[in-house]
Amino acid sequence: MTLLSHTRYCDEIVSQTGLLGRIVEGADLTARVPSCPDWNLRDLAVHVGGAHRWVGEIVRRRSTEDLPQDQVPDTEGPEDDDPAALAAWLTAGAEATVRAVRAAGPDTEVWTWGWERRTAFWARRMAHETVVHRADAALATGTAYEVAPDLAADTVTEWLRIVAFVQSGGDPQAAGLRGGGRSLHLHATDVPGAEWLIEFGEDGFTWRQAHEKATVVLRGPLTSLMLAFNRRLKPDEGGLEVLGDRGLLDFWLERTSFG
Repeated sequence: MTLLSHTRYCDEIVSQTGLLGRIVEGADLTARVPSCPDWNLRDLAVHVGGAHRWVGEIVRRRSTEDLPQDQVPDTEGPEDDDPAALAAWLTAGAEATVRAVRAAGPDTEVWTWGWERRTAFWARRMAHETVVHRADAALATGTAYEVAPDLAADTVTEWLRIVAFVQSGGDPQAAGLRGGGRSLHLHATDVPGAEWLIEFGEDGFTWRQAHEKATVVLRGPLTSLMLAFNRRLKPDEGGLEVLGDRGLLDFWLERTSFG
């Protein structure tokens, strides 16, 4: 599966934020978020809206260095606890950021914390940041959650790229993702070709899209697979099943808890 277009990522930032805003607008903002236990629903929404505004400011300034949060205006959300006001604040931030990202195009050089210094990185990252946090809000409120198959698949692929990047930077958690002769297979049962093989070597792990035997297999619907891989569902929830060495899957999930 290939990357989605820059335009599609921009569209999804706005669309996914709109869906998140609808959840927020009709919810108790003090409700705890089980997949982010330190946050309530308002904290979650402010995190997403603040991230959007931070990225938007980086892109607007064409910043080639990290931008401190205190230099980004309006990252704390509305002063009152009105859910409608919070939803409107979310929408306004996403739309403003997407205007900046569209105007810059995918290849403008800007600072990122990742493997490429282009606005394309931020378009993809903010799309998936919003996809996953919308799931957090849905889980907190018992709201139905669906996501387009190609977007869900790209969320998995991007997360693998992030984990590999973090491992290459010497993160102590990710550095432990090694050990030759073991492998983890992700297999979506409802979307042809949505499969990933993670192979552990002595120096780290590699991954590719393939259908092969593995030490452990996590299989089931793609959206559930994506959520479990992002530690939003347990591996035996959402129609998922684990075949083989469950301990290896737990090993992976424990060592990718930094996101």
